[in-house]
Amino acid sequence: MKSHSQKSILYHRHAKPGAFNKPALETDSPAEFNSEDLTPHFFITIKNLLQDTLVKYFHSIRTVVLNFSTALLDDTYAFVQRYKQTVFTASAGDYENRKLGILSQLNLLQLLIGLLIPISIVFSRQSVAFLSAIIFMFPPLINLLVLYLISKQKHTVAMIAYFALYPFFTNLSYIDSANLGTELFFILYSILSVFFLQERMHIICCIGFNMINYLMLVVMLNKTPAAGADNHFFFFLLNHLLAIIIIFYSLYLLKKENAGYQSAILEKGDELQCINEEVRKQKEEIAAKANQLEKQTIQLNEIDAFKNRLFSIVSHDLRGPLHALRNLFQEVEKQKLSAREVKELVPEVLKDLNYATELTDNLLNWAKSQMTGAMVTPQVIKVSPMITEIVKLIRLQAELKEIKIDCELKDDLSIYADSDMIRLVIRNLLSNAIKFTPSGGTVSVFTDATAENVEIIVKDTGEGMDGTTLEKIRSNSYYTTQGTAGEMGTGLGLMLCSDFLRKNKGLLHIESTKGKGSIFSFILPAA
Repeated sequence: MKSHSQKSILYHRHAKPGAFNKPALETDSPAEFNSEDLTPHFFITIKNLLQDTLVKYFHSIRTVVLNFSTALLDDTYAFVQRYKQTVFTASAGDYENRKLGILSQLNLLQLLIGLLIPISIVFSRQSVAFLSAIIFMFPPLINLLVLYLISKQKHTVAMIAYFALYPFFTNLSYIDSANLGTELFFILYSILSVFFLQERMHIICCIGFNMINYLMLVVMLNKTPAAGADNHFFFFLLNHLLAIIIIFYSLYLLKKENAGYQSAILEKGDELQCINEEVRKQKEEIAAKANQLEKQTIQLNEIDAFKNRLFSIVSHDLRGPLHALRNLFQEVEKQKLSAREVKELVPEVLKDLNYATELTDNLLNWAKSQMTGAMVTPQVIKVSPMITEIVKLIRLQAELKEIKIDCELKDDLSIYADSDMIRLVIRNLLSNAIKFTPSGGTVSVFTDATAENVEIIVKDTGEGMDGTTLEKIRSNSYYTTQGTAGEMGTGLGLMLCSDFLRKNKGLLHIESTKGKGSIFSFILPAA
């Protein structure tokens, strides 16, 4: 009967070249097993039967396998999506969530692939040390640990577990056996650390840790990839293939997530641009409404001032002449006045009637000009015929005061303005000049022209105005004064003139010196 050591030597002598063989021991080690010794004879019979069945029903089985594989991939993808939606939170940020999604998918893939190695060991005929078989189970367990930590929002701990434990146990798995092409895995961890880790020192430590593991495996323990390729070609090829698959899949995920992240940034940029455009439009609308509100406020203030002026005029200036007329006719009715006395009062009555008529006309024209929607209707107007006609209408007023009206008008001058408004302006200016010019004075009307404008000038030899009066006129302040013969001023004439000229693109200009007369002029566009 052979000794136990002889049995061990014979076993290793007849072992296949590709086996994970260890040096022969003096005694059987409980940490080493052979899957062939554990497989009964009837398993071989079942294996052959399954092979015959697979050959016979190859096409049917292939269809079933393909359908099952497709369903498995769909279920896996759905699981990953549900996992991402359930685990990731908005607090981590969209970019961090994307990185965690990639890390989760890589760990899921490595978990599925990592289970292939223990399964292949169980069904392989090669002998593997029991401790090595246990160590081969650690990488899938690390994948499960990382997925669990991510699900518990322990993102930093998950990163440390992946980049520290996974390279370590990958190295540990092959320390007791040949190097079966693990260098690509260390390259993979180094590449992934650049993307997943943020701190530069963490990246350097991770790359250095992978280099140390590789140097320990290849240099210090002399586990060269060539030896693994010669003795264990299948596992050597499988490791390289899996590493390449994981590397390309990682690059694919990184590219996909980067493209998705850039697309999301562009979409958010477009959304922000749309929001900015809406905000800009809203600001413009608010500014326009504020401007409109400011204009309305100014208009309301002007209307309020107009109301106060109107009440003042109606209550004082218009009521006075009407009361005087009423009192006069009451006395006539009671026959307290003789015909001679009534005749003596006629000039005063006529003067009050003229004032009331002028005031009423100005009030109506001013009210019309202040109404919303009052339109200016410009047209071509011959200047000389218009002024001549107005002079004829007020000549009687001038003759009563023995005032001479001189007209020096250039022919063929035309303006482009509203006829009614300009007629009222000229009539008011001539009437004021006559009113404030003493008896025997002169009122002159001139016209001048340039290529684009026509100027109309009214000059008098009256008493003139001081600086305070000029300031009131220029500020459109309402006031009334008496003429040289006691005529009442309406207080509205010059205000109407300024308003109407402004609406016709003109401007009233006043020059006056106390005791030397006044000059009123305005310029309008030539036709």
